[in-house]
Amino acid sequence: MTTFRRTRISKPIFRWARKAMPGLSDTEREALHAGEVWWEAELFSGNPDFRKLLAVRAPELTDEEQAFLDGPCRELCEILDDWAINQKDGDLPRAVWDFLREKRFFGMIISKAHGGLGFSAFAHSEVVRRLSMVSLPAAVTVMVPNSLGPGELLHLFGTDAQKDYWLPRLADGRELPAFGLSSHEAGSDAASMVDRGVVCKGQWQGEEVLGIRLNWSKRYITLAPVATILGLAFKLEDPDGLLGDDPEPGITCALVPTDLPGIETGRRHIPADTMFQNGPTTGTDVFIPIENIIGGREYAGRGWMMLMSALAAGRGVSLPSLACAATTLAAHSSGAYARVREQFNLPIAKFEGIQEPLARLAANAYAVDAARHLTCAGLDEGRALAVISALMKYTATDAMRASITDAMDIHAGKTVIDGPMNYLSPLYRAVPIGITVEGANIVTRSLMVFGQGAIRAHPHLLDEILALEDADDDAALTAFDTHFWRHVGHSLRTTGRSLVRSLTGGRIGPEPPRAGQAGPIYRQLARWSAAYALTADIAFLSIGGGLKRMEMLSGRMADILSELYIPSAVLKHWQDQGKPKEEFALVEYIAQRSFARIGQHLDAVLANFPSRPAAFLLRMLTAPRRVGREPSDALTARCAALISEPGPVRDRLGADLTAPGQHPGIAALNAAFDKTVATDALRRRLREAKMTAEAALEAGTITEDEKAQLDDMAAAVHKVIAVEDFSTDEIKAMFPGAPSAKRKEVKKKGKAA
Repeated sequence: MTTFRRTRISKPIFRWARKAMPGLSDTEREALHAGEVWWEAELFSGNPDFRKLLAVRAPELTDEEQAFLDGPCRELCEILDDWAINQKDGDLPRAVWDFLREKRFFGMIISKAHGGLGFSAFAHSEVVRRLSMVSLPAAVTVMVPNSLGPGELLHLFGTDAQKDYWLPRLADGRELPAFGLSSHEAGSDAASMVDRGVVCKGQWQGEEVLGIRLNWSKRYITLAPVATILGLAFKLEDPDGLLGDDPEPGITCALVPTDLPGIETGRRHIPADTMFQNGPTTGTDVFIPIENIIGGREYAGRGWMMLMSALAAGRGVSLPSLACAATTLAAHSSGAYARVREQFNLPIAKFEGIQEPLARLAANAYAVDAARHLTCAGLDEGRALAVISALMKYTATDAMRASITDAMDIHAGKTVIDGPMNYLSPLYRAVPIGITVEGANIVTRSLMVFGQGAIRAHPHLLDEILALEDADDDAALTAFDTHFWRHVGHSLRTTGRSLVRSLTGGRIGPEPPRAGQAGPIYRQLARWSAAYALTADIAFLSIGGGLKRMEMLSGRMADILSELYIPSAVLKHWQDQGKPKEEFALVEYIAQRSFARIGQHLDAVLANFPSRPAAFLLRMLTAPRRVGREPSDALTARCAALISEPGPVRDRLGADLTAPGQHPGIAALNAAFDKTVATDALRRRLREAKMTAEAALEAGTITEDEKAQLDDMAAAVHKVIAVEDFSTDEIKAMFPGAPSAKRKEVKKKGKAA
């Protein structure tokens, strides 16, 4: 029976599929084999096992990691002056650079055996998150050596000799690294880079050795102006066959000391007025020995695989941590500001127009933090989460963009006017940096998350593709037959699940034991997981290899996967926190918002599906318009109150924003919030009596101490609401070309005459 099926049924399908499915490029193949799948595979299965999710160990800090956060990290926050860095000095002070080296901030991911701190992904994330709340230039300076850079690549792929020499020097700051990837001509398309290295013989330390002659022109390279060692990505060529038979091994990563002849560094870019070190670097006829290839000559031409593996740190840890800091600060500050700022004798937090963005801010802060915890937990299990890290990067930084915009709307003119007390403006300026770096969000969303995720996370698709590419026809057909019919069985089961769960509106579906009040959310997740898995299956069946060119459709499918991952993380985080009742409003809000968005995205996918019969069938089986509403007004108001009123949720979300070493504007806002809350009852008495504080004191309604308390509160609120202004001399110090007030006055008089 198996032979009949293989020769009579599978073989024609096999032949058709080979013609319909374009071959994988070397870049695509390496990207698919870089990293591994995890929870996203459960979501792609159509029947996620939530017990696996809840069994993941919640990330925790060791005593040593906690001591570092309470000690050196807090000390660093206390000596940072973000306004001076960005507006006056254009760099971190020398004392800060020395402190970073002394306390080994650059060696967080380097093992203790090589002189580093050996921190977990979660500890790395916590350090970046806390620094980002105070100064982005400091956070980025620490972030880059601990994510995409020579340290990460050496840790994963370096030879023992490379690790023993370079890692201790990177850990203590004797060497400062940068990584050169983006070329002038090639941004996201690394395969088109024109930076070249030619294998040849040359002089190195007085001897003739086998090496590489390099020519490059890179830009956007963080730390390049001050780096002493450059990790360089380039296309390697071997025209004389000195390494092997392949004349073009391809993208390769190597270590290049920046003091070699022919290298130019030092010039700087100014990335959105955020003054971390970033700039171009060029190299002309720079010679390095072949041993400088990271991993040795065996890794010549394997640079793309190395980069895809190493990018997980930047995408999964560093940038989501920055986004978590931004969303948390935006929620904490907006809640406090809306509480202390009054209009028409009411805190603006009481106005429904303000409550809408406040609820979004609270939900984004909670969701991004929950997703950060889950992703770090996976990374700390030793997993290389290529798809989830890409998803986290674009999802978290998009949430950052939305949150900063909402926060700016609530603060209005307060945060439009810049100055040392403005805690939102630096984040607002930095939003495009997070959106763009480590793979621009547009590319990540439209090409990577679903394009790679659907193949990697699908239980059978990658095996089928690899079978189609096998040159041995008999072996290929046998493997294809096995995986294809398993795929058919999976698809039939997914069809049944999607139909039943859609018809019942998600009332039927799996949930973990003791899910309690979260049970309906788990069942809805299972419903949309089945709909997603079925849609992905039929998309590949009906569109085939053309799917990777349908970027708008792929982008919507990526959005759906994101909206499945976020509620999963939120449920997991809520469980890990002990299921606090007061947080469940946020869990509900995030879930309802995600499910409504999934319905909208899936409806748009089917509206633009190339095969109309397939789209009609999918509508019947998934019912994308049969979806719950967005969060209600009542739930929105409850979530807004969680960050605009004192309570455990506000305390937990903003715990690190009330500790010493905060931005001076946040410290002043915290003080005003506390004093406003403390005088609530007293001010209520005055409103009911329709008396001013002065009249109430004179009438004996309040005491002098109470009057002083009210005055102190009013002064604190005034300090927060006030915006800064600058003298002509101060403006000229920041902008030496600015005209003086006297010149302006003369011009005015002349015009009047």
